[in-house]
Amino acid sequence: MKASPSGKRPMLVRLTEADLPALVALEEAQGWPMGGSESSLGAALADPAAAVFGLMERNAPVEQGGLVGYAVAARLPFEAELQALLVSEVRRGQGLALKLLAAVVDQARGWGSERLLLEVRAGNAAAIALYRRGGFQEDGRRRGYYPPLPGTGQSPETTPPRQGGAAAGAREDALLMSLALAAGAAGD
Repeated sequence: MKASPSGKRPMLVRLTEADLPALVALEEAQGWPMGGSESSLGAALADPAAAVFGLMERNAPVEQGGLVGYAVAARLPFEAELQALLVSEVRRGQGLALKLLAAVVDQARGWGSERLLLEVRAGNAAAIALYRRGGFQEDGRRRGYYPPLPGTGQSPETTPPRQGGAAAGAREDALLMSLALAAGAAGD
């Protein structure tokens, strides 16, 4: 486990619209190619049916406003959805993603949601391991759902679907996962 630069664990907070510049800066600093656009992040922060959690640290880069990770959850009629989760690369391996995931699970339970849903690139082994550790089960796949990651040299329109973590430049499957939260929910 890597040590925190400050020696302290980041503090979990509920982010507001004032935190939008820090969210955008964190995504840009991580080069997160499929992260939310500034407008979608702003919409999530303003949406009363969404919750955006952040991990704040005093020694994080100033342009990130102390933000070293965040997660976005959306309330649906009977379920909730984890829409995004990101931890700064230098802070990975410290249990911070699990802390954010736990906050999202708690929020979904607080909303009375029956299940918490998510989708993840089938080749993102670290994220899939995190979600499985959190109790999520695989529900299915969307074949060839994600376009190739930037820098692979192939066009999304001309690339055949790929299974799991196949060759770079190919479209990638989306793995659909869920966590049952309420008695009587699917999987209980």
